[in-house]
Amino acid sequence: MKVLLVIALLAVAGLVLLDRDRAGAPLLGGEPENRDRAPRTERRDRKPRAKPLRRARCPANVPGCRSVIGRVVLVEAVDPDGDGDLHVVIAAGGISLPGATAVDVKPSLRPRRDPRLGDRATAAGPVQTGSFGQSQIHALRFAVQR
Repeated sequence: MKVLLVIALLAVAGLVLLDRDRAGAPLLGGEPENRDRAPRTERRDRKPRAKPLRRARCPANVPGCRSVIGRVVLVEAVDPDGDGDLHVVIAAGGISLPGATAVDVKPSLRPRRDPRLGDRATAAGPVQTGSFGQSQIHALRFAVQR
């Protein structure tokens, strides 16, 4: 019994003392599979970091103007009334519902790529009543960050 315990302890000690380069390799031989990859620090440096999204500011002399910044939780890309605007709900602000703000984006402000769920978005404009009676921002300024 003691002999088995000693063998087990020696085996564990041998695994701990393995060369660091071989620690990721299979136990039955062979080299680690990720030898040709660049170190993590180099891979991160390839793509420059995007500038943080700043809250849209209300234009001067716009009465009832509000701004919001947060995550997109709903996108209505196909406009039911056919005028080509984009409807987005942002999880912030609490203008339409507690913790949520609906934004109506006119076609001239619509981004090249519609926002997706989870994207960060910001909007500023007057608060008006939507087609279902909800308060929403009619965006005069709108930006999205993926």
